[in-house]
Amino acid sequence: MKEIITTDKAPTPLGPYNQAILSGNTLYISGQIAINTETGELMLDSITSETHQVMRNLEAVLEAADMTFENVVKSSIFLSNMDDFIAINEVYGSYFNEATAPARETVQVARLPKNVNVEISMIATK
Repeated sequence: MKEIITTDKAPTPLGPYNQAILSGNTLYISGQIAINTETGELMLDSITSETHQVMRNLEAVLEAADMTFENVVKSSIFLSNMDDFIAINEVYGSYFNEATAPARETVQVARLPKNVNVEISMIATK
């Protein structure tokens, strides 16, 4: 059984997918990019502000499922430029307790939706 998780505090999906799916006690969050839900605009001022917006969007989806970053067991980070890794990693790390941080991979890709610089997806459990 699966439950569709949605919130107006995170961007509306750009295609035929949902913000998240809760299956049993596991939440699968679709990749989030830096769309500010209040303005509908992309937050691309800097890689730091872009990453913070991505993390706020992920946090909103987690909250819609009654979870927090402490529930995250796996993250996937997609970058358009690996030179941004240090800045993204610093912002990302500020949302987690290092001792209980989730498993993760970070990969550089050729292109991301709307030509953003970072997209992050997560898996969380209750």
